[in-house]
Amino acid sequence: MRLEISPVTPGDRPDWQDLWTDYLAFYETSVPAEVYDTTFHRLCADDVPRQNGLIARQDGQAVGLVHYIYHPHNWKIEDVCYLQDLYAAPGIRGTGVGRALIEAVYDAADRNGTPSVYWLTQDFNSRARRLYDRIGVLTPFIKYARG
Repeated sequence: MRLEISPVTPGDRPDWQDLWTDYLAFYETSVPAEVYDTTFHRLCADDVPRQNGLIARQDGQAVGLVHYIYHPHNWKIEDVCYLQDLYAAPGIRGTGVGRALIEAVYDAADRNGTPSVYWLTQDFNSRARRLYDRIGVLTPFIKYARG
């Protein structure tokens, strides 16, 4: 099976939307149509270079996606990269798609001069965490959010 990873383009909208809908459902959430439209525009727009998306296709079939955002950091001169969303279709998990998408973000961040890449996951996402433990470093930070 051949895996290809490429930037999200306007023609990817139906596949991207299906994958992102499944990703959001995995986290038991949803967003309004306006958020789909705005997010997809940002991922494809040349005038929004800080927000990016990649789509993974195996033998031409869309099987995964990743979104990542560059942003300033007060402790660094260079930007950092937040890997916000990562999704591999259930039937393809464990075949290297997630790793390939993370490594593609690492490569993009390196080309951008942004060596620091970070992401969050739920503590009970044990299958994903097995991959993350191999490809990243678990930090001691705990996330808080406005209530």
